[in-house]
Amino acid sequence: MYKVFLVDDEPFILEGLCDAVDWSSYGLELTGHAGNGREALERLKEVPADILITDITMPLMNGLELIRSVREFRPDLKIIILSGYNEFNYLKEGMALGIENYLLKPINFTELTETLQNTVERLNAIQETRRGYTEDEISILKDNILYRWITGRISPAELAERISFLDLQLSGAYMLAVILRADDNTDESRHKEIKRRIDAMPNVISFTDIEGDIVAVVMAGSPSQCKDRAAELLTHLRQELPESAQYRISLGTAESMGEGERLSYERARRAQEYFLLIGRLDIAEYEALLPEQKDELPQIQVDWSEFGRLIIAKDTEGLFARIDQDFDQAQTQEGITPELLRGLAMEMTIRLKMELDAIKQQSEAPAEGLFKAVFGKVANASDRDALVAAVKETAVMITDSLIRDDKSPVIKQVLHHIHECYMEDMSLKSLGLQYKIHPGYLGKLFHKETNDTFTEYINKYRIEKAKALLKDTVLKIHEIAKQVGYWETGYFHKQFKKYIGISPTDYRGLL
Repeated sequence: MYKVFLVDDEPFILEGLCDAVDWSSYGLELTGHAGNGREALERLKEVPADILITDITMPLMNGLELIRSVREFRPDLKIIILSGYNEFNYLKEGMALGIENYLLKPINFTELTETLQNTVERLNAIQETRRGYTEDEISILKDNILYRWITGRISPAELAERISFLDLQLSGAYMLAVILRADDNTDESRHKEIKRRIDAMPNVISFTDIEGDIVAVVMAGSPSQCKDRAAELLTHLRQELPESAQYRISLGTAESMGEGERLSYERARRAQEYFLLIGRLDIAEYEALLPEQKDELPQIQVDWSEFGRLIIAKDTEGLFARIDQDFDQAQTQEGITPELLRGLAMEMTIRLKMELDAIKQQSEAPAEGLFKAVFGKVANASDRDALVAAVKETAVMITDSLIRDDKSPVIKQVLHHIHECYMEDMSLKSLGLQYKIHPGYLGKLFHKETNDTFTEYINKYRIEKAKALLKDTVLKIHEIAKQVGYWETGYFHKQFKKYIGISPTDYRGLL
């Protein structure tokens, strides 16, 4: 059933609406009511609603102000206005805000019920457009849209369109990103169950990012509320799903919605790196693990972009000089302590590792064992020289790794794009336009550095993804074909047999 929320400052009108309309006969359910716009706005941040029926003239916040405010976090909400004033300006502004109808008091219940019927039909039409997709296809779309949102890679207009289509709710003035990272052998059904439990909680939404991690986005009206809700979420998961203890959980920081999503997500990712040192049952919270970012090391200015430039250039000597320079600068600052220097070394090590993760292909696993050894050296270093040596060891590992994988920057970007968007249509022409390089030259360069043509490479990659789905899911063959980027099932069969030697059905039968 669709959910309806009522707002009017006259109690007898609220009571009349509740009693006079047979809501269930229209497929509707009342989820709440309020006596003024301000109260309604706060309630709508907490309770589900598909349709809002509101008066215009109310104390504290009028109906038009309420509509403008609620549109910020529920752009797809259907709205019906009730008014005792037949004024053109009210009607004009209401229409500009995208209302379903403007009804005059006293309420004509025939007109109201007709409006409700029309609104339900519009909501059904939206649902109908989604029925051509399977549940797994909708899940993939959701993951893709929310990942692009939290990394700042989607325009506001496209985001509004997509969240309306997927019926998502991004509400609240603040948000906080929580990352749950599983072992490679985690059962997919457990992964889905945890996401389902997260999505069932109010003001929380989850998706799977390109690293395969579950990301829970906690939304609230203030930073403190975000933290409290995140704590409630994690407590709930640990109590209801003991197997969630097998996930490494990290928290970013509470940031303003619409501005700080990427920062919160990146900080949650950085906090994940500390599981090289802390126990699995602990929760890695950015603000607790990296306090120097706000208070303890305000006087130490580290140019992280310069580290990134030197890494891309594979300039080991330049990295050594930069590390020495930053430690020398840190030691001259008033109030510096050994523990603060250790914190600086830890932060440098994490930053270097994250730069490598960002540059290397998504399919390549980072050398966790090597980094864990370096982290141990940082944690146990007894003096400044030992700290610097440990950070420099990290720099050597990273530049050596990049030298062994010496592909041109444009091919690295193309490979990253393929690994992230393999389910989408792409060609040398479209990638050439995206990366500003002639398609013919891009094709030759791609073949030179990968020993495959572009078409061969993407087909091989898609088939590998299909093999994993055949092994780990019960999806039908045509559903798997679509998920890995083949919209023609016959062509998928042909490519699968070409690279694997047998059909997808026969391959599944051997598992």
